[in-house]
Amino acid sequence: MALNPLDLYDVASALTEEERMVQDSVARLVDDKVLPVIQKCFEEHRFPRDLIPELAALGLLGSSLKGYGCAGLNGISYGLICQELERGDSGIRSFVSVQSSLCMYPIHAYGSEEQKQKYLPGMARGELIGCFGLTEPHGGSDPANMKTHAKRRGKDWVLNGSKMWITNGAIADLAVVWAMTEEGIRGFIVEKGTPGFDAPEIERKFSLRASVTSALFFDNVVVPEANVLPGVAGLKGPLSCLTQARYGIAWGVIGAAQACLAQVLDYSKTRVLFGRPLAQNQTIQVRLADMARRITTAQLLALQLGRLKDAGRMQPSQVSVAKWNNCRMALDIARDCRDMLGGAGISAEYVPVRHMLNLESVITYEGTETIHQLTIGRELTGLNAF
Repeated sequence: MALNPLDLYDVASALTEEERMVQDSVARLVDDKVLPVIQKCFEEHRFPRDLIPELAALGLLGSSLKGYGCAGLNGISYGLICQELERGDSGIRSFVSVQSSLCMYPIHAYGSEEQKQKYLPGMARGELIGCFGLTEPHGGSDPANMKTHAKRRGKDWVLNGSKMWITNGAIADLAVVWAMTEEGIRGFIVEKGTPGFDAPEIERKFSLRASVTSALFFDNVVVPEANVLPGVAGLKGPLSCLTQARYGIAWGVIGAAQACLAQVLDYSKTRVLFGRPLAQNQTIQVRLADMARRITTAQLLALQLGRLKDAGRMQPSQVSVAKWNNCRMALDIARDCRDMLGGAGISAEYVPVRHMLNLESVITYEGTETIHQLTIGRELTGLNAF
């Protein structure tokens, strides 16, 4: 029996029936709703907002959270959701990642019951959009050097500072913002329309063009005590959110790599050069084989990481291994596929150049490759080289 070129180790057979159903339903959504529009959205620097109700209807927003209108799926199901969405485009997966892992997760994990009731059901339905304010203009790899600060004023807090490279910012109804206080780093829920809060979109991006990316500015923004996340203080809060999001990314980029390989496989079989299909050349087959090997490695890493997550034993450094390996895998494959398409590779009619440009962001955000390498180095040696 012929092997599936996009799943050489038959990872699909290791999934439960529910996990396969989740993957299949999201795959259909991507095929029917995302792929027909995403090229044009990318070209026009436009996020397809009309897809939000479709994503919500399938339970993809906050899918791994329990209660408050969320689907309560396991970690592997969330990973498969990310994989299929990023097969469509990193911008769609980024939207779901930010909504789910960076905004809904901290409210669910650290919020008051009032905050959970107020925000989570609407976020699960896609009626309220969230963004996550951690990265700052002077550098994102050192969150402890945060300049945004909040000071108590009576029963309220006054927030000042700025954030940069914020997915969903300009379309968000609320921002989960991390700021330095006298008590350490705290999380604040800042609602759209609050005086002094502005979220302009960042234009002229050549990556994640089908995603909204913004700056956030806070000029004496008054935040009531009721909008402070009571359950966490210090870097644990934002870093725990990033762990959830990085986990999804480790799965998501597999989908981007699969999309690139699938298209190049088809192209190489039909493109005839020097009297034979491109795929009949040894150098082409070696490159295709290497892509399949690297995708398979990434799939197995993600699957075991998901099992650890669902068993409650996943460690942040294990997520770093998968985020580092799988992002590098996907970016290298997208670049190589773009090259194998020849001149056609720079055309938006083919997916590799779009995925390649997107993955330049994905390998950078949620911890650069170097940061994850140093995280593993610290795990191995016990010495911090940051």
